[in-house]
Amino acid sequence: MAARQASSFAWLRVWLAEGLLAVVIGLLACTWKANRRGLPLFSGPARKVALGLAPPLVAGAFLTFLLFRSGLESALPATWLLLYGAGIMAGGAFSVPIVPVMGMCFMLLGGLTVLSPTHWGNWFLAAGFGGMHIIFGLLIARRHGG
Repeated sequence: MAARQASSFAWLRVWLAEGLLAVVIGLLACTWKANRRGLPLFSGPARKVALGLAPPLVAGAFLTFLLFRSGLESALPATWLLLYGAGIMAGGAFSVPIVPVMGMCFMLLGGLTVLSPTHWGNWFLAAGFGGMHIIFGLLIARRHGG
């Protein structure tokens, strides 16, 4: 959907809406898992994961505003993938071993995005936030119960 948008602002709105939807789905899934196990939503490990993930996401939000305002929206896909990967690696240190691996894969994909033509950005975002999440989500669900 984002690639079909006529303007950079419309492109950004699509990706931001997707990001908000992902946050809602993630929070619902975490709540469901915590309730299923009879644990508070932000128990010790979950709180540590959230605290490791939050700083790169907040940095990404501010950099999104700065880069877009500066006319450097082509840098957003790499920025988002790199910072999300860093957050997953940091927060994932308190989770199952495959989670930091997922973060590293996001960072590698972000690095490839930096080195690739800028018009490939949507494909890298789709591969990361779509494809890698599905693959790692299935692996985590199968091996660790969700």
